[in-house]
Amino acid sequence: MKWQEDKILESKIKSLVQLTPFENVNIMQITVYRSYGSSSRAWARIWGLPKVWQQALNILPHYIIEVISERFDKLSEQDQTKTLIHELLHIPKKFSGGLVPHRGRRHYNIDRRIVEKIFNNYKDNLQR
Repeated sequence: MKWQEDKILESKIKSLVQLTPFENVNIMQITVYRSYGSSSRAWARIWGLPKVWQQALNILPHYIIEVISERFDKLSEQDQTKTLIHELLHIPKKFSGGLVPHRGRRHYNIDRRIVEKIFNNYKDNLQR
């Protein structure tokens, strides 16, 4: 498998964070990578840096959003944006390095309705 940093998608993430309610996200601590040759069925995934690694390396929390090129590139621009929103939703409010599951704790669910709501908010803010 091959990995390559994607500055264009990092710029897109920055735009998403600025124009939507992702106040908890520190764009300086997010990196976007494009992977090639993955056998994953996902379009993208997010990787967090667990607290024990942060402490051991004496660094701040960090997240990597990986887009799986073979699948992500086939999506429309709109679906790519929704996929990035979905991945950002996995970042907890405390920006701790951990990840929020799809369903579970404290009535916080990551589903299509919330992605759609944030996407529509993003589109509206882009047009202003």
